[in-house]
Parts: sequence; C-alpha cells; structure tokens
Amino acid sequence: MKLLIRNLARTTTEAELRAMFEAHGTVQSCTLVMDSETGDSKGFGFVEMPKPGEAKAAINSLNGKDVADSKIRVKKAKPEQDTGKS
Repeated sequence: MKLLIRNLARTTTEAELRAMFEAHGTVQSCTLVMDSETGDSKGFGFVEMPKPGEAKAAINSLNGKDVADSKIRVKKAKPEQDTGKS
C-alpha cells in the first residue's frame, strides 16, 4: 500500500521517514519529494508498505503525530498522487 505523508518538516530526511514507518512493519520504498531547483524537501513524501495491515497500523499511529514541530498527515495515496506531481 502506498502512503502519502504531508506536512513534513523540511529538515526531515528519508532515513528518518523510513525509520518512523519501519517501526510499524516492512517498508518497500521511501521517497521524499524534492524541489528540482533547490534540492530541498517539498515537505511531503511517499512510503510503500507491502502488507496492508502494517500500512493501516502506521496510518493510525502516525497520522497527526508531531515530528520536528510539524503535525504530519498520513493517508493512503491516490493513484494520481503516485507520480509526486501536483
């Protein structure tokens, strides 16, 4: 299940994001969306978890959690969000 994580602090790293989700199960992939011009994080990313039960547990546990002074939002990614383009 592919998850969309929004409202991440711009300082959050891919490794930190992966570690947050690995606490709830297997992480297949983890990607922060970066600004192509500046190389800085755009404040959102995607995590893919192969087991739906683990993904749902991560959503329930992490949605609304304070991470680096930002309240993150976690939900199942919609198919059109998979590209990371808005």
